[in-house]
Amino acid sequence: MNNNEELIQTFYDAFARLDYATMQNCYADDPIFNDPVFGILQGDEAGAMWEMLCKNAKDFSLHADKIEVDGEYGTCNWTATYTFSKTGRIVVNKVKAHMRIENGKITEHTDEFDIYKWSRQALGLPGILLGWSGYLKNKIRYDAKQKLQRFINDKR
Repeated sequence: MNNNEELIQTFYDAFARLDYATMQNCYADDPIFNDPVFGILQGDEAGAMWEMLCKNAKDFSLHADKIEVDGEYGTCNWTATYTFSKTGRIVVNKVKAHMRIENGKITEHTDEFDIYKWSRQALGLPGILLGWSGYLKNKIRYDAKQKLQRFINDKR
């Protein structure tokens, strides 16, 4: 296993333990993160997102595998199972992570997953009926970013 593979493994091992501090330490000083729920986050927002998710996790488990690295780029698959706090519904989210690693730290991180599938699980009927729509996708992102901003403000 090379250093970049070890970094990705360390990141997801920490996530499985809900160890956000170790996850944050895997990032460079000004990382860029992107996923269908939070959209684009930069700098401290990315680390704060992981801290918020770890601190609020309920019935959480995570499995990561298929780590592949080609130079400074790495990918892996991970699956998180948890209770979505807003609705109390169980979610099994299958994610493909794409990372760029420079000088032993993650500089760019994109998680891709099916937001419609996620919304059906997390939101139930509203997700089934509207999870495909731009309206609900934008509302999900808006709500997630608002929650993250409140979390960051409360830490100050």
